[in-house]
Amino acid sequence: MKNLELKNWEILEIDEAKPEDAAEIIDYLKIVGGESDNLLFGSEGLPITIEAEEKMLSKIREDERTLMLVGRIDGKIATLSNLGGVGTRERIQHRASMALSVKKEFWGMGIAGKVINELISFAKKADYTVVELEVKTDNEAAIHLYEKSGFEKIGRYKNFFKINDKYYDAFYMQLILD
Repeated sequence: MKNLELKNWEILEIDEAKPEDAAEIIDYLKIVGGESDNLLFGSEGLPITIEAEEKMLSKIREDERTLMLVGRIDGKIATLSNLGGVGTRERIQHRASMALSVKKEFWGMGIAGKVINELISFAKKADYTVVELEVKTDNEAAIHLYEKSGFEKIGRYKNFFKINDKYYDAFYMQLILD
């Protein structure tokens, strides 16, 4: 576990997600999914059972090149993030995909920036040289944060999201690690 001090002097406790976190993670995903249209799911969360989530979290913990972080403030999940390879083919083993969410009540506290730094540090240790992500084109705060962290827009994915029968584009962004 690692404690990170935030802008408002609160402490964010981050740790690798464990199988026993499964039920709490599923509940968290339903909440954040309903707070904005920036994620790949809505308030329904992800269609996964607690048992399946526990198995997935065990597999992630066993994979030395994959990381899922849970960040808590005062015992409540404030953020969930992950980083892992984009595929098993040898020619793309250098690429990792990153995903990050922060619960709305904790926005503006500097959590995402701290978590991105942790994920980038892990990516370097895991011998990734490219970190990539997709972000909804109207999510200006996230785009600004990713650019501040060194990510560059490298393309636009037309109709990436379909929300309530309306299509939205996403920027494809990447960070080349030194």
